[in-house]
Amino acid sequence: MGDEAMKLGLLMEAAQAQQRLGQESLERLAAHARDLESIVREEIRRTVAEELGSVAGESRQAAQALQRMRRAANMRVLLWTVSIAAVCSAVAMGEAWWLLPSRQEIAALRARRDALAANVARLQARGGSIDLRRCGNPGRLCVRVDRQSPAYGADADYLIVKDH
Repeated sequence: MGDEAMKLGLLMEAAQAQQRLGQESLERLAAHARDLESIVREEIRRTVAEELGSVAGESRQAAQALQRMRRAANMRVLLWTVSIAAVCSAVAMGEAWWLLPSRQEIAALRARRDALAANVARLQARGGSIDLRRCGNPGRLCVRVDRQSPAYGADADYLIVKDH
């Protein structure tokens, strides 16, 4: 039994040595895993930070592009508004120039109106407000006379015209 005990003792000692080596390997593996985990976390953080930085930069560029587009659209709207207003004003001014009388024509029309008003006043002073009509079957010209006034002429065939 001495040999067997010795073999068994050596075997036990080898098993314990193997167990210690396995334990040490596991501890080293766990340390490596922790180190690897911290390295991976740090790499993920760095990658996420870089990506977020690039997303922020692209977002700024997109916002600037949108602002440029808004300014360009506002400028186009302003240009269209001014153009349409100018065209409408030009059309209105052209129609006014075409349809309205000139200063010379207005002056001539005023002079004519004054002359006509003077003629009307003169005619009214000379009996121009008499009541003339067409009377009878052939539509002869007749006038309203004042029956209260006396008749004139050699045959008394002239009568006074009745004014309004």
